[in-house]
Amino acid sequence: MTASPLTIQAGALRTAAPTRWSQHLARRLAVTDTLIVGGTVLVAHLALIGTEVAAVSTNGQYTASVPYPVVSLALAALWLLALGVLDTRDEDEIGNGSTEYRRVIRAGIATFVLLIVVGFFLGIDLSRIWTGVVVPAGTALLVLSRWAWRKRLVARRAAGLDSHRVVLVGSTDTVVRTALDLARHPAHGYHVVGVALTDGASHGSVADLPIVGRVDDVPTALRVLGADTVMATSSEHLSAERIRDLAWHLDPKHHLVVAPSLTDVGGSRIHLRPAAGLPLIHVETPHQAGAGRVAKRLFDVAAASIGLVLLAPVLAVIAILIQRDSSGGVLYRQERIGRDGEPFSILKFRSMSADADARRAELTDDSGKGMFKMPDDPRVTRVGKVLRRFSLDELPQLINVVRGEMSLVGPRPALPSEVSEYDRRELRRLAVTPGLSGLWQVSGRSDLDWADGIRLDLYYVENWSMTQDLQILWRTARAVATSTGAY
Repeated sequence: MTASPLTIQAGALRTAAPTRWSQHLARRLAVTDTLIVGGTVLVAHLALIGTEVAAVSTNGQYTASVPYPVVSLALAALWLLALGVLDTRDEDEIGNGSTEYRRVIRAGIATFVLLIVVGFFLGIDLSRIWTGVVVPAGTALLVLSRWAWRKRLVARRAAGLDSHRVVLVGSTDTVVRTALDLARHPAHGYHVVGVALTDGASHGSVADLPIVGRVDDVPTALRVLGADTVMATSSEHLSAERIRDLAWHLDPKHHLVVAPSLTDVGGSRIHLRPAAGLPLIHVETPHQAGAGRVAKRLFDVAAASIGLVLLAPVLAVIAILIQRDSSGGVLYRQERIGRDGEPFSILKFRSMSADADARRAELTDDSGKGMFKMPDDPRVTRVGKVLRRFSLDELPQLINVVRGEMSLVGPRPALPSEVSEYDRRELRRLAVTPGLSGLWQVSGRSDLDWADGIRLDLYYVENWSMTQDLQILWRTARAVATSTGAY
């Protein structure tokens, strides 16, 4: 019998000092930051200044000179101070990639600005090449270092390590749903080790998780289980007063997290604004309009046009191989539904036999709702298998992108028959231009079931940003290279 993803591992229960992993990682980040900053400044000094002790002339009231080694040491110290002051190694944010990267970049910008300002007021004539190279190069290395540490942290979390150990509090339904969501995404670092129900038993288990008792028993359960976080889920039986009372009985080293019923909302759309003693959560209305939509369209046209020019020889070779492999046309056209329900003809390299559409009926008897995909489709040709494995059959869709029928990133364009089965929620997919790639494709492609794919597409629609598009394109390249979920 396959164990539930929520089953507590015996090794995890023996973990001591639950917050130690974040402290250790913060120290390692501090060491790495020091080595990168010191190394960058030293290399730049030796490469641009040399081993000779050069002086920096000053143009202030008093004529003096400042040795460049002193300037280099001051820069390194100022930079490390900025990294510390801006909380780039904050234990609560470790593992949150985007926040970490932003803080590191802000520290680099602050260092650069302070260096220029101090040099100006002291009248120090700094080398423009030296000041313009050191901080940007070092900041890039720092971000790369954070990325590498994050990859290591995600791998360890997938193995059940380096995560916050959580006791969930709430009703049975909300606790089980939240636990399943957290178990699907171990990279976020929340490992559920127990639950306290507001509407059920005070002992036993639910979803393979031990029930630690009532809400009042949670502080004791944290110590027994070696947990460091209490997560309160939305429940009509868990009032604000009860959550406040629970917080009063927690040790300072423990964390209280409140999980609202609002889901699939990107962090950039959420703003916490306390008012009248209430922690009000402001959620921005999702939209793709104005300058953002124009920027997305310009990027699509430019990137797709360049791609078509650069890939022209590859497209020609693929066309020849398709013609020689089987009878039929090179391109395959199929009606799909685009933005706001507008139909269009999608272009693909033909990867199946010419009678593929006629044979589909005999293969879809038990396929269920959603896009039809099967691992060993007998209609796929020899060349088609290779094209599909590396998604080369979709390259002609760059033409659809240039036409404006598709975007580089967005929900996959659906068939009319699929759209006819959409419910009100699923129709939300049609609010944006369909894409050549998207969250569905980079999160497993055909290996995902219909419900998970829809959830990812709706998340994209609700939380679109240009930054997210660039991240998806990067992940697309990796997914194509590894052929994950492609058939």
